[in-house]
Amino acid sequence: MILDCAIVGGGPAGLTAGLYTTRGGLDNVVMFEKGMPGGQITGSSEIENYPGVTGEITGMDLMIPWPDQCQKFGLVHEMVNVTSISKEGDIFTIHKEDGTTTDAHSVIIGTGSSPRRVGFEGEDKLFGKGVSTCATCDGFFYKGKEVAVIGGGDTALEEALYLAKICSKVYLVHRRDTFRSAPNTIKRIYSTHNIELILNSTPTEVYGDNMGVSGIRVINKEGENRDIEVPGVFTFVGNDVNSETLIQKNGKFLCEMNDLGQVKIDLSMRTSVPGLFAIGDMRQEAPKQVVSAAGDGAVAALTAISYVDELLN
Repeated sequence: MILDCAIVGGGPAGLTAGLYTTRGGLDNVVMFEKGMPGGQITGSSEIENYPGVTGEITGMDLMIPWPDQCQKFGLVHEMVNVTSISKEGDIFTIHKEDGTTTDAHSVIIGTGSSPRRVGFEGEDKLFGKGVSTCATCDGFFYKGKEVAVIGGGDTALEEALYLAKICSKVYLVHRRDTFRSAPNTIKRIYSTHNIELILNSTPTEVYGDNMGVSGIRVINKEGENRDIEVPGVFTFVGNDVNSETLIQKNGKFLCEMNDLGQVKIDLSMRTSVPGLFAIGDMRQEAPKQVVSAAGDGAVAALTAISYVDELLN
């Protein structure tokens, strides 16, 4: 059986694509997602900018109903890791980690991005032993303790605010003296009494032993070093696109990419390969917001429906 559409990735973009393709009339639509659907946003401590959502709500709370809604219209979730996607003629082949393959007339890929490592000494060695990229996952372990947060964007500030509610003190380390975040979020940072700002500074080393982190060393623009004794360090410095699935046997990508490793698309989410659509964080100039990812999924689904109708009729 050849699927009308294969969706690779189960975040907000992929789930919305699943909803719109199935409700829009495509048969045999499967979403391939190796874990539980929901994407990176499920690790967010607070969502306050999704339209129609008021009050305090976590990313997990926001995403819980999405899979059920999609499956009501016939979307099938196959929990498997997709290793690559190839195309021969008009048919795409989804290659899976278990050694099986699935063919499809169209593919919508939304494999998202992964938290970027900062690159300071000890970061990899102590990752998972005090160094983390998820405050809601690991913040509880530091209840009543001091922690450090690295970064100056929306995510870093939002997670610093979350940690400030459960930790005795949060050191917010940022390489600049201004933040790239919503004005309201910045205002809350400056008004939170247990957040200490360490600006114009970058981390050079996180240190500890096999039991975990014991501190982090930072250096400011004047070249002065400072040691901050904390058992937990949270890093939020952006994301890298998960594009490995598009790499072919010859080492080249299935479709055109830009210099940043993001998929090139047009306004209808079409890639350079007919029938292949890219959505969410992995596509060029992605705003990396849930609402825009969902919009990408809807646009790609509508375009895919037209593509499949024209291909088969």
